[in-house]
Amino acid sequence: MLVKDVMVTNVRTVRKDDTIRSVAATICTNKISGMPVVDDDDRLLGIITEKDILNALLPNYSDFLDDPVRARDFLAMENSYREVLSRTVANLMTKRVFTVASDELVMQAASKMALHRFRRIPVVEDHDRLVGIVSLGDIHKAIFKRELGIAD
Repeated sequence: MLVKDVMVTNVRTVRKDDTIRSVAATICTNKISGMPVVDDDDRLLGIITEKDILNALLPNYSDFLDDPVRARDFLAMENSYREVLSRTVANLMTKRVFTVASDELVMQAASKMALHRFRRIPVVEDHDRLVGIVSLGDIHKAIFKRELGIAD
């Protein structure tokens, strides 16, 4: 079975200049965990996830070294969410994104996701042009349906 047989082609995307506020709203209202970041030609630039947004609230190693007491101020971390929402996607997105091609085997895609510990992977063609996204759930359902003889 190939990735193109199970991938979702109607993918919600964002631009690098969009605000984290708009990303958070889309994530919450659509019950998704992240979105690919694309340019005007649908070329993949990165990915932004709820994990990226939450990590922006957390102190980094140098914060602990500079002020270990303040670095453990969890209320301040939570209150900094308003400031994080005003940032742009470019500030928080992951730029190094693993991808698959639509003609790859689904188990090859699943292996990449398992190896790198993520649940979905962008599908690209023609010099990183986004054509879809595939999740472990998409793969599992397709194999499950095939093995049980369930039609779509």
